[in-house]
Formats: sequence, C-alpha cells, structure tokens
Amino acid sequence: MSDRWTLLQLLRWMTDYFTEKGIDNPRLDAELLLVHTLNLDRVGLYLNYDRPLVAAELDTIRPLLKRRGQREPLQYLLGVTEFWSLEFNVTPAVLIPRADSEILVEEALARADSSGALLDVGTGSGAIVISLASELSNWQLTGFDISPAALEIAQQNIDKNRVAEKVQLVQGDLAELPTQQYDLIVSNPPYIDRQEWDGLMPEVRCFEPQLALLAENGGLKCYQQLAEQAGHRLKTHGWLLVEIGYEQADAVKALFSNAGLKNIFVREDYSGHPRVVGGQA
Repeated sequence: MSDRWTLLQLLRWMTDYFTEKGIDNPRLDAELLLVHTLNLDRVGLYLNYDRPLVAAELDTIRPLLKRRGQREPLQYLLGVTEFWSLEFNVTPAVLIPRADSEILVEEALARADSSGALLDVGTGSGAIVISLASELSNWQLTGFDISPAALEIAQQNIDKNRVAEKVQLVQGDLAELPTQQYDLIVSNPPYIDRQEWDGLMPEVRCFEPQLALLAENGGLKCYQQLAEQAGHRLKTHGWLLVEIGYEQADAVKALFSNAGLKNIFVREDYSGHPRVVGGQA
C-alpha cells in the first residue's frame, strides 16, 4: 500500500486483495471494514470516494486488512454482528451468530404461548435467547452455557438490548441441565464431528471456539444428552427444539423418538437444508 490513497482506490485494492485470499464477498468485506474504520455509513462511503485518506486512517486500516487477509472473521474485527435485526457484541469467546439460526427462533416463537419459561442451552453470545426475549413479553428466559467467557459476552448483549428483566444467565454443563421445568428448551449445540474439522473454512477452524463446535459420537453427543433430559426438564406438552447439521436430521429424530418425545418434525432453512428438529414431551 502506498501513502496516497483515495477511498475508491483503497476500496478497489482491498477488494482485489481479499479476492486473492479466497474470501467470500470481498467487496462487501472491504466496504464494511472501511465503514467501521472511518466511522461512516455505506452511503457516506459512496459519497466520499474521491476523499484522500490521511496517514492515521491508513495506520488504523492496515492491521485490520492484514487480519482479514489471514481469514480472521470480519465480525470479530468489527466486534459486532446483526441477528434478528438486533446488534450483538462478538469476540472469539463465542460463535458468530448465523442467519440460519433465525429458523430456530422462528420455530420457538411459533410454539410460545402468552407466558412461560424457556431455556437456551449453549447460549454463547446470547443471540437466540435475547432475540426471543425481544418478542416474548411475559416469558422468563434462561441462557445456559459452560463457558464463563461466553456468559460475559452474553451479559453485555443482554444489557445492550435491554432485556435484563426477562433473561438470566446460568453457568453449567449441558450434561446436567437446571432442574427447573420449562415450556421450551432450545439449543444450537456443538454438532461437528472431529473428523470434519480439517474441512471447515479457516474462519471457523482457526478462530471460532472449539468448545462450541465439536461433539463426540459423530457430532451427536449433545443431542443425545438433551433428548435424555427432556422428559424431566420439559413441562407436559413442552417442546425441545435444536439446530442441526445438514446430514443429522434422521439421527436426531431417532434420538428424540427413543427418548419418548412425540410430534417430531424437521424444519428446513430457506436454502432447503434441514435446520431444526423438534419434539414434544
């Protein structure tokens, strides 16, 4: 990079650099990094294409550019991401919320009565439980996670999205859920088998927390633990809803059936892939 750049010149250079590094959506990532660094919105970026950048701005951009070129996720560089039209803080202590997980939120809302209690197992950033709290006026919701660092981020997001009166956080292991009974238990648990690890994108494999990704028994251990506890943790007619990997629907349905759950269903995401399995106590 030279020392004399206009915004448009730098945007084009960054886009080419990210393309060479194999990054999806290289132009969008370049725009979002510039918007973040220069405290502009995207319209402001377009209206300032001819503006030269000063040395201090280039000094701020260079390390972020290098880190993204090394495939560090954009969301970690920005420190925030959007989910369910809400903003969430994210760090490498938590998984980055994906739009596909909004299917789990939709299915929970479809089964939520006027009031009740909900447990989000493996809450991470709190994206799912906070999104549900923003929609459910008379519910009490609990975010449950084994990681103290993740729970710190979740608490930040609870405060940020002003749902502290509805959401509490509890630390613990998925193998032993809180003893309260719930109307809904939702979870996006670890479900990646160790043998799949080397094939994951660098953004996931090198930066996101393994604790929130990897599961034993071919990626099914957490589903088995949830299904086995559902009968004791769900109220009568309560629902267990879980996000799954593309090829896990049949195996998870069988685990739910063996645990005595009824009305088992699979919900596809908007790309046509199996995304959520649910079962009723």
